[in-house]
Amino acid sequence: MLRYHKFKDENGDDVYRVESEGYEILRNSILNKGSAFPLEERKLFNLDGYLPSVASTLETQVARRYEGFTQKTSDLEKYIYLRALQDRNETLFYALLLEHLDEMVPIVYTPTVGLACQMFSHIFRFTRGIFLFPDNIDRVEDIFQSFPDRKNIEMIVVTDSEGILGIGDQGIGGMGIPVGKSSLYVAAAGIHPANCLPVTLDVGTNNEELLNDPLYLGIRRERLSGDEYFDFVDKFVKGVKEKFPNAILQWEDFSKQNAFTLLQRYRNEIPSFNDDIQGTGAVTFAGIIGALKIKGEKLTDQLFAVFGAGAGGIGVARQIRTALIGKGLSKDEAGARIYVLDRMGVVFEGRERVDEYKREFSRSADFARGWSLDNPREVSLLDVARNAGISVLAGFSGVAGSFSEEIVRAMAEKVDRPVIFPLSNPTDKTEATPEDIYRWTDGKAIVSAGSPFTDVHYKGKVYVIGQGNNVYIFPGIGLGAILVGAKIITDEMFTAAGTKLAELVSKDWLDANCVYPPISELRTLCRGVAAEVAETAIEQGVAGKTVAPDMIDELVESRMWVPKYARLTRGSV
Repeated sequence: MLRYHKFKDENGDDVYRVESEGYEILRNSILNKGSAFPLEERKLFNLDGYLPSVASTLETQVARRYEGFTQKTSDLEKYIYLRALQDRNETLFYALLLEHLDEMVPIVYTPTVGLACQMFSHIFRFTRGIFLFPDNIDRVEDIFQSFPDRKNIEMIVVTDSEGILGIGDQGIGGMGIPVGKSSLYVAAAGIHPANCLPVTLDVGTNNEELLNDPLYLGIRRERLSGDEYFDFVDKFVKGVKEKFPNAILQWEDFSKQNAFTLLQRYRNEIPSFNDDIQGTGAVTFAGIIGALKIKGEKLTDQLFAVFGAGAGGIGVARQIRTALIGKGLSKDEAGARIYVLDRMGVVFEGRERVDEYKREFSRSADFARGWSLDNPREVSLLDVARNAGISVLAGFSGVAGSFSEEIVRAMAEKVDRPVIFPLSNPTDKTEATPEDIYRWTDGKAIVSAGSPFTDVHYKGKVYVIGQGNNVYIFPGIGLGAILVGAKIITDEMFTAAGTKLAELVSKDWLDANCVYPPISELRTLCRGVAAEVAETAIEQGVAGKTVAPDMIDELVESRMWVPKYARLTRGSV
């Protein structure tokens, strides 16, 4: 078995003490340097003869791999290419990714990762992360115990794959999400790749297409539910607490109800958060702040509509309410400024079929008194746009085209500069294209989307389309929490993250109607968000480590791993 141990030398650089030698080292993605192994290390570890004679630089390897990337003709092929590189050589993968963030983040994560999840069993090459299922969950602690360098695991991303993006239940294929998010923790927050762990809870699938697919790699049964499901998750959490006591846990892409239940059930038991709920809330809030800077208006003067009452939509509604309360409104006053809609329209008291997790945003039964309605039992988004005068509309419905021309024009008739964010992803699930929204509002709207869109050229002006991507938030949350050993991840830490992100958007970007900074600035942005999160944790008294506030920036910088090859030395581990 390959054994190695990482430590710092007198200059603060990473060094690996390695007990093994030969081909085994080339098969380890953390230690492998490919053609960049220096001649002395080739001799030291008996690698001579396994590699071409020329020792490449990392820069040359990046250029070589980028050339290969550009030769791929589809996004899925590019995804497979990058994942295969990561499986061989983590350092080279991240050096390439960081040099081409704008181009590669949409491949490594949204929108391409959605297709990769759908095709997971057909494109599977190499295992990454841990798969837990009913036949092995009772051995979870042994499985975690066997994980290489397990004592250094700092960030765990886990999914049960039931609510993947806007495409729903993907069974075992949902592993693409924890793998992608773990990669972004490294790229954005600089967490060492060996310290991130993707996990999939394979509790079955209700997706008939997967169950009938002869190549499907997951267990072939309907999903666990009820007590059986929660007992399974309890065993997983117990294993994490026992074997990875210093790790932060991120819940990812669970079903709507389970997302809220698990967050509430474990957030005080283990430092954890749900990015779909809290991260989406924070990044959308940051975009709203940016839009209000462009408009020159106050948060408390807005009326909000959140279309799509799943984890993301309710998370955004909660974040807006929290921010309004912070501006002096009561909880009831804040709630009165938010309309939450699901597929049956506005959520209100007395309406049929309102899920429990939505009830906190139910409006009174007579909220639409005096409105002109087609069907009083189901108050639609068009009804709200026509009657309420909403100024901010955010979409999480996963229903393509649901922000119709009629709805958008109705908003624009009531409000001079409507803020319209079609945030569902992947791209084919977006509620409206930015180009259509600008055309329907004669260029007056302020638009952001959930997936990447090209700039819109309208009447001589260029509108840059910012992407409301959670990658601006969750890596900073994770890093900030790790730095101070947060005992709990609080809602205020997300408010701080969103507020800081909004501060980091340049004036030039706002002048182009763009409410989010470019992805290329991801590491710089993450430094600022992480520092703000760490400081908030200290102020709230939830930090488990003693960190002086004036040392936070230096601590953030010192913890950000830079992809460069570490020196290898021989020795017992």
